[in-house]
Amino acid sequence: MQLYNSLSHKKEDFKTNEPGKVNMYTCGPTVYHFAHIGNLRSYIMEDILEKYLRYSGYDVKRVMNITDVGHLSSDADTGEDKMVKGAKRENKTVMDIARFYTDAFFKDCEKLNIKKPDVVEPATNCIEEFIAMVQGLLEKDFAYIAGGNVYFDTSKLDEYYVFNKHDSEELMVGVRDGVEEDNNKRNKNDFVLWFTKSKFEEQALKWDSPWGVGYPGWHIECSAISLKHLGEYLDIHCGGIDNAFPHHTNEIAQSEAYIGHKWCNYWFHVLHLNTNSGKMSKSTGEFLTVSLLEEKGYNPLAYRFFCLQSHYRKSLVFSYENLDNAQGAFNKLLVKIAALKDDESEAIDENAVKELTEKFKAALDNDINTSLGVTVLYDVLKAKTNDKTKLFLLNDFDRVLSLSLLDEAKKLKESKKEEVSAPAADDDFSKYVEEQLALRAEAKKNKNWAEADRIRDELTQKGVKILDTPDGAKWSL
Repeated sequence: MQLYNSLSHKKEDFKTNEPGKVNMYTCGPTVYHFAHIGNLRSYIMEDILEKYLRYSGYDVKRVMNITDVGHLSSDADTGEDKMVKGAKRENKTVMDIARFYTDAFFKDCEKLNIKKPDVVEPATNCIEEFIAMVQGLLEKDFAYIAGGNVYFDTSKLDEYYVFNKHDSEELMVGVRDGVEEDNNKRNKNDFVLWFTKSKFEEQALKWDSPWGVGYPGWHIECSAISLKHLGEYLDIHCGGIDNAFPHHTNEIAQSEAYIGHKWCNYWFHVLHLNTNSGKMSKSTGEFLTVSLLEEKGYNPLAYRFFCLQSHYRKSLVFSYENLDNAQGAFNKLLVKIAALKDDESEAIDENAVKELTEKFKAALDNDINTSLGVTVLYDVLKAKTNDKTKLFLLNDFDRVLSLSLLDEAKKLKESKKEEVSAPAADDDFSKYVEEQLALRAEAKKNKNWAEADRIRDELTQKGVKILDTPDGAKWSL
């Protein structure tokens, strides 16, 4: 198996610190709002990586943090705490916000068949670990106190920009925030390990520390949580490409300064989901969530399928037209699977299993190439072997791809039966329904989702069941 390592900028043979075992860390969400589908692309691809490692026989322990304190509105340690911002927006407590959006995040993951990590650790559970790590960095002279806050001293490192060769003069102060430079810093690239009340009197969550009442910086959280649950040697660290700098850069700096040796072997970064106007975010354009896609009639698994059709190291452009194409292709795939017959009298074709499994593994061994992995699904359907073997292989590969292929195909088959057995409607009513469905199709074509939803709701109230298929909308009573 080969993985592209963002640290070395090349594909490398995958080797673990301990034979057969993988220690894997994933940067989790800051739970101040719903996750948008761009965020979730990263979690889908990380989910594929974890499941393929397990499929390949590795014993994987995956840890993920939940950021419920310390992440400011700029990744450069400036601006307002995102959790406080969310609490003000909804007039709730910070912890109420954290609980609500943590639950919402995992509900979205469930809809997308993203496996929950083995360990999920909120930052607020680990204050003692953060304090201990900050204290250790001070004792090793990698940190200093200024203006009541504790900072990591990047000048003590032989190399700071481990992912990219940045020119420090090119870095904008207060990235994305337009705030003034923190004059407490000795060096522009230094970052906060612990904030105190001297700077944030209105911070909602604060704890006692040797440096005063305060709270941890964002970057220290992932390092300390990873060290707590996975020890000093990490095999894979995952995240979106926007986390490479400064977050992951700072993680490496503080972790290796603290433990005194190399920390993580492989860095797995997923590129952005873009719209036609640029990178997707919560603050620009339509706030695209899994729930919104469902409201517009999309199967969340069609979005997963959409993501798998592109390589994780390529930016992916989202548009409703592209998602329509993906949902259409996904539905056609399900139609073909639904036509397969599971005949108990047939035997599994071991030769076909061996040949097609090798093709599937070759695709995923090549830096988790999911687009080629999906292509192998079609190879299975075209293979000159019996249906029982095809169903076996589709189910086996779906342990990694997690598209619920057999279950979704079964639902499709059952919906067809309901359509056939549904009571007939009189000619006038049938004509009315067909006219309304034609108007709905036109509204969807013009991206007038509100009108399409209105027509669907009106027909539903009249007892009409609508099934969107690759051949258009079908209906029954």
